[in-house]
Amino acid sequence: MKKYTTIFWDLDQTLLNFDLSMDYAIRAVFGRYELEINDEIVARYDVINRSYWNQLELGEITKEELRSGRFRTLFEVLGIKHILPEEMAAVYEKELGSVFFYMDGAKELVTSLRAEGYRQYVVTNGINATQENKMKLSGLDQIMDGVFVSELMGYPKPRKEYFDACFALLPDVRREECILVGDSLTSDMRGAGNAGIASCWFNPENRDKDVDVHTDYEIQRLDELSAILGQERA
Repeated sequence: MKKYTTIFWDLDQTLLNFDLSMDYAIRAVFGRYELEINDEIVARYDVINRSYWNQLELGEITKEELRSGRFRTLFEVLGIKHILPEEMAAVYEKELGSVFFYMDGAKELVTSLRAEGYRQYVVTNGINATQENKMKLSGLDQIMDGVFVSELMGYPKPRKEYFDACFALLPDVRREECILVGDSLTSDMRGAGNAGIASCWFNPENRDKDVDVHTDYEIQRLDELSAILGQERA
């Protein structure tokens, strides 16, 4: 029998290219408000945004604080005072959910895995409405067996409670047959450890580990996962 029967996928920057969607959305929303936008501003937002998501993973802030806080910080840096951060956050989230870009080989892989009988679920910390739109637009909602958004589960990745809530909805799924594939060491790989399931770090840029966290496997291309899934149970 196959060692793994169930795959938990991170969505952003694993199956879908979040960087491209983020770049599109921040430029679109700045354009709508007739604000200057360039590569430097996009890069500044990216750094601020990542810092807020890191704080969420650590339980230091709530999802609501993240949604407007990242724009409040950006506005302070850029000296923007005539727009409410909450207002821009809402427009940005709508733009972010209006486009999708697959990571190389992602759709082909998940489609073939579905045909082979693997169970596949998305585990994500993203904004629910945004992720729901991207799932529908990309067709992933028709391929995945389910999606678990942290704000609906009550806890963010990598919290053990988040994964306990996921497994409570999957009574027939055994943890020893599960593997989590994702690009984030702090969210996905640490989360897999907290959940007691195998982890596969998707590392297309061949980055060095900058945090001390266990990973069972590491791949640079998504199609490399097939060899891991082909292993037989000992």
